Amino acid sequence: MDSLTFSPELQENSPNTISPLNLEEFRRQGHIMIDFIADYYQDIEKYPVLSNVKPGYLRQCLPDSAPHRPEQIETILQDVQKHIIPSITHWQSPNHFAYLPAGISTAGFLGEMLISGFNVVGFSWVSSPAATELESIVMDWLGQVLKLPSFFLFSGNGGGVIQGTTCEAILCTIVAARDQMLSKIGREKIGKLVVYASDQTHSSVAKAAKIACIHPENFRAIKTTKSTSFALSPEALKMAISKDMEDGLIPLFLCATIGTTGINAVDPLGPLCNIAKEHGIWVHVDAAQAGSACICPEFRHILNGIECVDSFSLNAHKWLFTNLDCCCLWLTNPSALTKSLTTSPEYLSNKASESKQVVDYKDWQIALSRRFRAIKLWLVLRSYGVANLRNFQRSHVKMAKSFEALVRGDRRFEVVVPRNFAMVCFRMVPSAFGAGVELDSANKLNRKLLELVNASGKVFMTHTMVGEIFVIRCAIGVTLTEEKHVIKAWKVVQETANTTLKI
Repeated sequence: MDSLTFSPELQENSPNTISPLNLEEFRRQGHIMIDFIADYYQDIEKYPVLSNVKPGYLRQCLPDSAPHRPEQIETILQDVQKHIIPSITHWQSPNHFAYLPAGISTAGFLGEMLISGFNVVGFSWVSSPAATELESIVMDWLGQVLKLPSFFLFSGNGGGVIQGTTCEAILCTIVAARDQMLSKIGREKIGKLVVYASDQTHSSVAKAAKIACIHPENFRAIKTTKSTSFALSPEALKMAISKDMEDGLIPLFLCATIGTTGINAVDPLGPLCNIAKEHGIWVHVDAAQAGSACICPEFRHILNGIECVDSFSLNAHKWLFTNLDCCCLWLTNPSALTKSLTTSPEYLSNKASESKQVVDYKDWQIALSRRFRAIKLWLVLRSYGVANLRNFQRSHVKMAKSFEALVRGDRRFEVVVPRNFAMVCFRMVPSAFGAGVELDSANKLNRKLLELVNASGKVFMTHTMVGEIFVIRCAIGVTLTEEKHVIKAWKVVQETANTTLKI
């Protein structure tokens, strides 16, 4: 116990000692921080979208150890301005067209402030009743806006939970499906379970299957083709299932996608569900990227067949202007999930939980602790209303149509796959590089084109491979992006193409 003996000489007595939560200082620094962030957005177009720093640069800029004495917020923000901002990839730049939509909003910012301000840890109802109940309410609200069947909502014996990301949501649903199946066939048969997806499905499904102890050889990334616009073919799924069953394996889980990461392909839910349900397969719909568009009546048809799935998720932090992180997951049978994930240690026991009349969200997710994300989504829905959220999305789709028209108007380029929502996938055609240029060479030249476009700092786009073709992706979804930025992006591509052809 000598190590616990109090040593007066170790106590810090210094005029620099400050309270971690001085309210007057909080108010002062808060104003400074808001102004700093607002100024950053005011000036965001001045920065290269993609940082050009080299790996390890930051260690050369900052001290080797933490400060012993307090530093002023003004000093810290000077370092942010000098060292951090130049090395950020500016995701909220109106010239950011890479990866995926990551729209934000004032309401999203303010929601994050409330989350941090309250700093509740809402793992159970009793740990913060408002956090739990608001989440249940707001998930029903959004489910209604999406016109999900009533059995996905708490009001219809289903229910929703806000996870951090789609990776977590998919892992939770695979675990629920796994345990539900093993309770019927015996846990010793876990090595026979098979998970199905397409070769366009997000890699998080394969990772989740691995974490859930699905044998790596039992993950099926079913090949897609141009004939189905790279959506998962029901016929191909049926063949894969039949082959597995002939081999003595057990079909477990299908992940269908609304808006694949690479090209925004949309899998046909109804036909896929018809096949899956013949074999008792759990169907999850990953609508992380494009599901938010289904708040618009003109896009709701892509969810036809949703009445036959077991779980459905989308990322409000992608295209619903709710700052990262906010993944919304609905289940028709939440008890399948809670049976897998419930733990009941004595130190968390309480009368409310024992009554079975409340939701304890710790049993709906992998982690115990959780943030009060619902208040952020609540603010977004209330601050803008569904009508405005729809119009924000429609403006992005309109800009994508404009970009698509610009691509089609230049004979050197082609749109490789049909534009879905607000993403355009394009490339320079092989003939633009000269007669007899083959696919491999065209791919390398398009890769070089993209590298030069991004090196300009004026715009940032990313790529994917589809059907062995290298395609450049223009994903429109940043809140600040306007038509002029889309036109500018195309001019950068055209000018860079001129340079590429001279190399």
